[in-house]
Amino acid sequence: MKMQHLNALKDSTYRPIWFDLAEQPETLPPLTADSQCELLIVGGGFTGLWAALQAKERKPDADIILIEKTFIGNGASGRNGGFLNSSLAHGETNTDHHFPGEAEKLHELGQENITELLASLKQYGIDADYEAVGETEVATNQGAADAIRKYFEAEKAEGDDVVWLDQAQMQAEVNSPTYLAGLWRRGDQNGTVNPLKICWGLKRVLLELGVKIYEQTDLVDVQPLGKAHMLAQCEHASIKSEKVLMATNAFTSCVGKIRRSVIPVWDYQLATEPLTQAQLDTIGWHKTRHAIGNHANMFHYYRMTKDNRITWGGGGAVRYYFNRGITDNYADIPERFEQLSKEFFETFPQLANVKFSHRWSGIIATSSRFCMVPGVTHNGRLSWAVGYTGLGVGASRFGARVAIELLGYQPSDIIKMQFVRKWTLPWVPEPLRWIGVRLTQHALIQADKNGGKRGLWLKLLDALNLGFTC
Repeated sequence: MKMQHLNALKDSTYRPIWFDLAEQPETLPPLTADSQCELLIVGGGFTGLWAALQAKERKPDADIILIEKTFIGNGASGRNGGFLNSSLAHGETNTDHHFPGEAEKLHELGQENITELLASLKQYGIDADYEAVGETEVATNQGAADAIRKYFEAEKAEGDDVVWLDQAQMQAEVNSPTYLAGLWRRGDQNGTVNPLKICWGLKRVLLELGVKIYEQTDLVDVQPLGKAHMLAQCEHASIKSEKVLMATNAFTSCVGKIRRSVIPVWDYQLATEPLTQAQLDTIGWHKTRHAIGNHANMFHYYRMTKDNRITWGGGGAVRYYFNRGITDNYADIPERFEQLSKEFFETFPQLANVKFSHRWSGIIATSSRFCMVPGVTHNGRLSWAVGYTGLGVGASRFGARVAIELLGYQPSDIIKMQFVRKWTLPWVPEPLRWIGVRLTQHALIQADKNGGKRGLWLKLLDALNLGFTC
């Protein structure tokens, strides 16, 4: 087993698989001359791209500049697993604690958001390899099986489109000896996409709509300029604007309120070579193509690509590094990928000869409320939406909507909700932050080993509703 999981990684390339399953557009030149606009958007990931599109749809003559430090889609938006999920607040328990009375409204908004997201992809001719496979939660111990059975019964009673799969049924859907049961949530339009195809498709559309995009352009600082403008200082030029939208997510922000609300958590992933028909037949997954996550604190998430590869991420390889470490030193750490590989073959031992073609990593922005954090400052001239905590593929479009409404682009009653207005507990400073995160991760790992039984530290966090995974 040891040599197997190491040999499988030997010839892998450090590069997200999505980069090889989409046609990359030309990288645009950086900003080199002082400019001005109505709306400046900082960040070329999902939030920034969706914000630019929705602002243009609401005000077609808006003069918009979007800047990106590297190139469009190079951050978490192009490095995730491509799971499209309607959830905006990371589940009912989290919603009820932080935003009491808003669970039903947030559920409706989540459904509406996914419907509109898919409609936009169709309207603008963006083929994102969307597959409406729902989501499937699997149990690999009895405690997990009992837990998801309770979820099934509650969701079924509410009229949700859910299917219970016992051990034999689950293994018939996806053949892993580790599975004891499964809960297949077929509704909500959840499924899988190629995230980079969304990013690069939106880039094309925005350019066609007249948005000015400057890649390779790093923001240094942004400050008020008088009572009606903002001044953004970039590496080689400045931008005067009426409004600024910060879509930097996990990357360190020059705005203190944003910086204190999220921490960057590294996640690591693998992708296999395309499976042969014989390999596919050993697991049977290709028939239903479930998007899978196991019921655990340190859970894995995995799916099939259009060309029948398996992408595999999460688990115990997830890490927060001291003092917000986000340099390339943390990107390609062999031990993280070796752990993922080992856990992959424990789940699918029948794929013993499979090789990994790609390995990659990226940073997730995690907030203390375990979901997106919006905000606005400088008398409504600077807004943000960050901290999606792993569910950004879908929720980022809604975050973009909130952020532009906070800037005055056709605001609705949404910006009056607790979800938008409620203060978010900031992260403590170092070294307490690192100690707390590492202690929590250790406790989560121990709970998984004990069939989900939570120790005193996790019970304390649960009481505060801070039982996050990092």
